[in-house]
Amino acid sequence: MDINHQALSHILASSSKRVPADLVIKNGKIIDVFNLAIMEADVAITDGKIVGIGHYEGNNQIDADGAYICPGLIDGHVHIESSMVTPQEFARVVVPHGVTTVIADPHEIANVSGKEGIDYMIKTSEQLPLDVYIALPSCVPATPFEHAGAELKAADLEPYYSSPRVIGLGEVMNYPAVFQGDSDMLKKLADASNCSRHIDGHASGVSAEGINVYMAAGIRTDHECVTPQEVKERLMRGMYVMLREGSAARDLTLLLDAVEEKNARRCLFVTDDKHLDDLIENGSIDHNIRLTIEKGFDPLLAIQMATLNAAECFGLKQKGAIAPGYDADLVLLTDLTSFKIQQVYKKGMLAAAQGVMLPFQDEPSAPPPVITNSVHLLRVSEESLSIPMKSGMANVIKIIPNSIVTKHVTEEVSLLDSCFKPDLNRDLLKLVVAERHHLTGNIGCGILKGLGITSGAIVSTVAHDSHNIVAAGTNDRDLLKAIEVIAEMRGGLAVIEKGEVLASLPLPIAGLMSDKNHKEVYQKLQKIHSALKTIGFTHDFNPFLTLSFLALPVIPELKLTDMGLFDVISFQHISAEYKKPPV
Repeated sequence: MDINHQALSHILASSSKRVPADLVIKNGKIIDVFNLAIMEADVAITDGKIVGIGHYEGNNQIDADGAYICPGLIDGHVHIESSMVTPQEFARVVVPHGVTTVIADPHEIANVSGKEGIDYMIKTSEQLPLDVYIALPSCVPATPFEHAGAELKAADLEPYYSSPRVIGLGEVMNYPAVFQGDSDMLKKLADASNCSRHIDGHASGVSAEGINVYMAAGIRTDHECVTPQEVKERLMRGMYVMLREGSAARDLTLLLDAVEEKNARRCLFVTDDKHLDDLIENGSIDHNIRLTIEKGFDPLLAIQMATLNAAECFGLKQKGAIAPGYDADLVLLTDLTSFKIQQVYKKGMLAAAQGVMLPFQDEPSAPPPVITNSVHLLRVSEESLSIPMKSGMANVIKIIPNSIVTKHVTEEVSLLDSCFKPDLNRDLLKLVVAERHHLTGNIGCGILKGLGITSGAIVSTVAHDSHNIVAAGTNDRDLLKAIEVIAEMRGGLAVIEKGEVLASLPLPIAGLMSDKNHKEVYQKLQKIHSALKTIGFTHDFNPFLTLSFLALPVIPELKLTDMGLFDVISFQHISAEYKKPPV
């Protein structure tokens, strides 16, 4: 951020003790993320900046009473839309958890509403007690194997680089386009590089040799590691590795096996996709820190990954540490090991205390009609949900709990009138993806194993990345009702049984976010969880989060799009019926 002559003069006067600082925090234990040490000194703050560490006097003074003073936490990669609330409500949830800066990729809403979606997220994330930097969606649509609501070319993205809040190009997930030198993808990469902006990666399933190509393209991060070996391969090639703990992808604990003090400086924390209830109940980046400490890591090292490492990765030179010249984004902790948060300060102003956000002024702006009227669906018939088969041997999507990766398995399935019939005893359900953007009438149908519901159906318009309607159910009647209900709500989540709606959460903003406050949304989510128990769900994972990634054709191994079953390994559509390859 630019600073004028008068402001700099005031800051230097405070730093040199010629005038008192605006605020001084005394009797605290400062976490030194540069040296992984604790020091006891005053923290002097003026105009939202830290101006000195040592002994200072201020116009206002706070007695920290022995609390630890930690830099504000940074989430290096998050889709705010996945919280299902607006940026203003998102801030009200994460700031009490110590998060003062996020790198947000509006990839989800852009896939529904294009540039209007990006504009909405930028506008509604201004002037919050949370710094929201924007990573421009690089892959809209994510692949040519599904139908999204919009298409963004390099020429559409390039003007956004004039904004200082646009930090770079978001997760590049269309790796075939990078590998094959697709012209528009190369233009997106070149534009970001020429503007000296960061480029995020999305290298799910990409080999070590493929990482060579990503690095050569200027891509410097990856949040899709699922094994310690993948972490090491990326670190060895100079990447920053984003250690993810989301609601569906809970990778952190395993990935930490690849992290040690020698390489930890290239590791940072992200949430990627996290539901509102998970954020409220478990936290955001503070949860990553606790898990890392529980794994046996030094708390100071965990904090370094959550602050300084993330700031350095994105070139945020005034964030990530408690030092002169840095933003006064601070978290006061009563205990280091449990990372118990007492207060959160944003630019030297108290923003949250004891887990409660202080009121702040915001001016909610009404989304344009293109965003609030985003569900366009032709009538769906029972016949369109059928999966014709001859042999009864099928390609099946098998869920891996708490992972967005699936397994491709082949199983003999039950048939009725030469069509697949759900088998509750073997947990084989019907999965449906219906295009909802352009009235194409496209409906993809597949077979799902491992969801664990024993009656009814669940449905959502949160279906990464094209966000078509995705539903899974035990019978066609409830699946049809689920799709009908979701269209009436203009998007959202719902649980159906015997043709009745047991619980629902309308998400009228692009079919992704609610226009209600986070407390109301949380209450509706609680009712949805109760309804899930009614239809027999007992597993230890979030079925709606899992459902939302079953339509993402860039994550191995087998997924379903509105165009049919998609083999991510061979990168092509395949039949639901298994056909033995020729000898």
